[in-house]
Amino acid sequence: MKQWSLRTAVLALPLAAVVGAAVLTPTANAATAATAAQGGHGHDATRAALRAVVESGGLPGAAAHIQDGRARWFAAAGYADTATGRERSAGEHFRGASITKTFIATVLLQLEAEGRLRMDDTVERWLPGLIRGNGYDGSTITLRQLLNHTSGIANYTDDPAFVHDAAGPGFPEHRYDSHTPEELVAIALRYPPRPDPQRAPFYSNTNFVIAGMVVERVTGRSYADEATRRVIRPLKLRGTSFPGTAPQMPNPHPVGYSRLHRSEPDAEIHDATEQNMTWLGAAGEVISTAGDLNRFHRALMDGELLRPAQMRQMLDEVPAEEGFGYGLGVEFATLSCGVKVVGKSGRTNGSLSGMFGTPDGGHQLTFNVNGDWLRDGSLYLNVIEAEFCGKIRPPIPGGKLADAVLHQG
Repeated sequence: MKQWSLRTAVLALPLAAVVGAAVLTPTANAATAATAAQGGHGHDATRAALRAVVESGGLPGAAAHIQDGRARWFAAAGYADTATGRERSAGEHFRGASITKTFIATVLLQLEAEGRLRMDDTVERWLPGLIRGNGYDGSTITLRQLLNHTSGIANYTDDPAFVHDAAGPGFPEHRYDSHTPEELVAIALRYPPRPDPQRAPFYSNTNFVIAGMVVERVTGRSYADEATRRVIRPLKLRGTSFPGTAPQMPNPHPVGYSRLHRSEPDAEIHDATEQNMTWLGAAGEVISTAGDLNRFHRALMDGELLRPAQMRQMLDEVPAEEGFGYGLGVEFATLSCGVKVVGKSGRTNGSLSGMFGTPDGGHQLTFNVNGDWLRDGSLYLNVIEAEFCGKIRPPIPGGKLADAVLHQG
């Protein structure tokens, strides 16, 4: 879903059981000193932004890993488990949701570099007959348009009945349901295409479900196998996996808390940690750690995974909202201090995540919140602002950039 319109909600727990102090590891203390010596901001604003997510957003916990040059730093606020008082910690696994899209785009661009497909190939070329009817013609939609959200294909997670079961009140009953890519695409095609998607990009999880199907058609292996073979193993991302139909999380992990799409301040909070992620599949299946995702982002921006021609395509921005845009499997945000970051946001039941960094590969931030509701997107955006600008910007009513970075999936 493009954006959840959830209002501020406070956990039904004493404040002392929710708000934890920022945590610095020994490595983080050294990193902070190094950053200060280099004239950096020392991450104080980032610590404050994480606390604000918990205190002002009423969320259980938040944790962030930063790599700036050779320095690495970790901080956390709140709790991984509010029942036991276990704090957020380094090395936790979490559901990256739409950060999956960057892995899928990387695989497709590698296949292009190998001459096995082209970004300007049509969907019809690889998946004949899949996108037809109700105003659709797969012979006019390219792989590039899937990856930068200019295809105009409807978003299946906007379907009320589907999201009711996958992420809403029906979740407890349907959390272990399995879904096929064909099923998800068929749901999307019940709705007509979006008008003029080249001028007004439309974020659609359906695009990447189809992209995953293309990977399988071209290689004869699943998108999960290809991402593992091409990205996860070469980079030694030992905490990163594609769970398929398995609902469990590897240890250690925080509890994923969800209000199941309910906006009432007293809406019941559910443990959504276990879920079958085939409801997002190639659009949002990945499990990872913040350290792994920083490594992935740095390797990607440094050219370890893509050739220069493909890297240029990935970073070819299509403007969307003010200060925000799409590349191939990535998002761009221009912050209040003028710094431009590239990466990916992710949102699923019980988890909000962000993987962002500078395009030169020198500075990365990955953070996770183990709850899926926010008063507005500004608290999320402020973590990014704090790390890359050294300050938290004042709230902007109806801020489009803050809203744009939060998607379901």
